[in-house]
Amino acid sequence: MNLDYLKVFYVVANNKSFSKTATDLHLSQSSVSTQIKQLEEQWGCQLLERTTKKISLTPSGEILYKKVNQFFALMNETKNELEELKGTVHGDLKIGASLTIGEHILPVLLANFLKAYPKVKPQLKVYNSEQIVEKLLKHEINLGFIESMLSYPTLKQVPFLRDELIIITSPQHPLTQHQQVSIEDFLTLPFIIREKGSGTRQVMEDTLRKGGVDASKLNVIMELEHTESIKSSVEAGMGISIISKSAVQKELGLQTLKQLTIEGISLYRDLYMIYHEEALQHTSRKLLEFIHSRDGFLVP
Repeated sequence: MNLDYLKVFYVVANNKSFSKTATDLHLSQSSVSTQIKQLEEQWGCQLLERTTKKISLTPSGEILYKKVNQFFALMNETKNELEELKGTVHGDLKIGASLTIGEHILPVLLANFLKAYPKVKPQLKVYNSEQIVEKLLKHEINLGFIESMLSYPTLKQVPFLRDELIIITSPQHPLTQHQQVSIEDFLTLPFIIREKGSGTRQVMEDTLRKGGVDASKLNVIMELEHTESIKSSVEAGMGISIISKSAVQKELGLQTLKQLTIEGISLYRDLYMIYHEEALQHTSRKLLEFIHSRDGFLVP
């Protein structure tokens, strides 16, 4: 049995596309088609239904896909056990993270992790949540870090950090003399918000709602796509915003931004790790153990 053929079949089954599989595996589309055809000839059955609009698994393909998934998981488990016997932790660690986590939280965490395991080679890339899921399903990354839970029951999702959301304002804003604002005054202030459809915006609106604030009544004057743009606009005195405290630690320290609170309301959200539990590599498991062992880091 040719393992390369199985890998091609597995990726096609996940992508439901020959062309995308060819791109992902750096093959020609004809090579992908040939390998699938040869695999079907070896098994003596059709594995994929091909139409002009889509590709889907046949009943035989469903059986093979399930077994291939189990096979790759078993091989990964075997590799982990052999690595444990060596007594060292080394190798690649491929991570996908949302923007705030990837830029402001994981760099510090990984720096501490590498002090304990210097032979690990992390690769951290920023993606949106759907891209992280896609890359996990195709085993292109080992771990994902996202800002809210997703509806993917085949993937394990575990809270790893309680993140504080804070109101930020320019140091010149009159309200900074009080540091605290009433709900009524808060709703009248010019507000800068992430664009519609943003996961960060959804989390912010949900968190406000839980705190008793109707997000639809915010005095929104501008929608922006990026956290850095929001910080710059607030620094320029255009309005206030709500943002992860981890994303503005530097600005708060330099006092280019100030923090406000709403009377009687605390704004927190849980951040999540997401992964294939059966496909975790040795380096990934060690990072999970490291996160769980850190006092005050894991959500209670």
